[in-house]
Amino acid sequence: MINSHTFNPSAQLLAQTAASTLGISNSVLVPLGVLFGLAALLLFFGRIPISYNLLNLTVRWRTTLLTALAFTLVISLLTVMLAFVNGMYQLTENSGHPENVVVLAEGSTDESFSNLGFSDIGDIENQAGILRPDGRPLLSRETYLVVNQPIPNAPPGGPQRRFLQLRGIVDPNIAAQVHQIVLYEGGGWFSESGVQEVDSASATTAVEVVVGEGIARELGSSRTEAELAAAANSNRLDVGDVFSLSNRPWKVVGVMQSSGSTFDSEVWAKQSLIGPMFGKETYTALVARTADAESAATLKNFLNNDYKKAAVSALSEPEYYAGLSSTNRQFLFGIIFVAIVMAIGGVFGVMNTMFAAIGQRTKDIGVLRLIGYRRRQILISFLLESLAIAFIGGLLGCAVGMLADGWTATSILSAGQGGGGKFIVLKLAVDANTIAVGLLLALVMGLAGGLLPSLSAMRLSALDALR
Repeated sequence: MINSHTFNPSAQLLAQTAASTLGISNSVLVPLGVLFGLAALLLFFGRIPISYNLLNLTVRWRTTLLTALAFTLVISLLTVMLAFVNGMYQLTENSGHPENVVVLAEGSTDESFSNLGFSDIGDIENQAGILRPDGRPLLSRETYLVVNQPIPNAPPGGPQRRFLQLRGIVDPNIAAQVHQIVLYEGGGWFSESGVQEVDSASATTAVEVVVGEGIARELGSSRTEAELAAAANSNRLDVGDVFSLSNRPWKVVGVMQSSGSTFDSEVWAKQSLIGPMFGKETYTALVARTADAESAATLKNFLNNDYKKAAVSALSEPEYYAGLSSTNRQFLFGIIFVAIVMAIGGVFGVMNTMFAAIGQRTKDIGVLRLIGYRRRQILISFLLESLAIAFIGGLLGCAVGMLADGWTATSILSAGQGGGGKFIVLKLAVDANTIAVGLLLALVMGLAGGLLPSLSAMRLSALDALR
């Protein structure tokens, strides 16, 4: 005999294995499995032929179609909203390397609020644990700031300005190794001076920049037709293209392969240039690369607890980006609220449809009772119809929502410190868990909406139904 102590761990392991294989969380997979199991039991115990339910659904095809389309609308909207949040979570997860340690000013959890004075750097780069492949420590000194850029050729009535994220880099080669950034072929990092001449006649110089793919697309979308015609890449800014900021030309010398990280939305330039230009000459962050996650944890703990030369706050890079997920949670709570409101509307829609079906088939119910079908079988029959409509509508909604997979959108990541944060370009991601959530909500709506009408049909007596 198998007792509960030997069975439950195996069942739990089986559920965890299934969830891992399918990419669906246990909190979604378990109730979804329960609902599918319930539907299977209803099919097994329901003695009324399924063909009878299918015939009624096709006879009332207009009502069935409208109800299913209502489910489709609700689930497709839910899928797109969840894909947005999913894309934000994937962005924060992909942006951090566990081997990296981010050093901020004490008490800061966001670069936007950090201010490391030059004298506060101390000898952090000389600490044990930081990699030195060529004798130089892999510690990137960076200044992060957000500037307001007028949008060229902005349409009337639309946004006239955009926020542009700049990251001042002291040594781009070290920063590239620390952040594991690779440039597209044909591009390079900015020079030691950080500027190059663009017009010898007027001695005009342009600031050399390296841009992320996402911001390159956004900046490229506001070019004139003449600029597009002359551009090598019509989809985004590319090497050699120039844009304007702070009344100066900025020339792209490289494009980062940054899709899926927060650097996708950033412009990198020489720190000694953009710091004074925008009034932020101190570093906002130091990012050190260690050999592995264990070494990073050791360095982080030392800087937080034992380092005495400056007051700093050190986090592993995944911890830093996880701390910027306050916006993700806000969006998720908002989606849950909207989903509840839409689900309530969907439940009443199903109720209306099923009550109408019962009103039209009162005599059918009487005949079914007279030929020997029991009350619970009447209940099961109508409940299965409700679940079938919900399942079909849910599948269609998920299919429509899947079209949003890969769409780009803009948003902000924030630690919730009363402002600040990072403006990001993200890709919507529809995964198996998102589809499962959509189907789960559809089936719950179908079950809740069909239960009362089914109970009403079950309570009808044969003689009353035939009158």
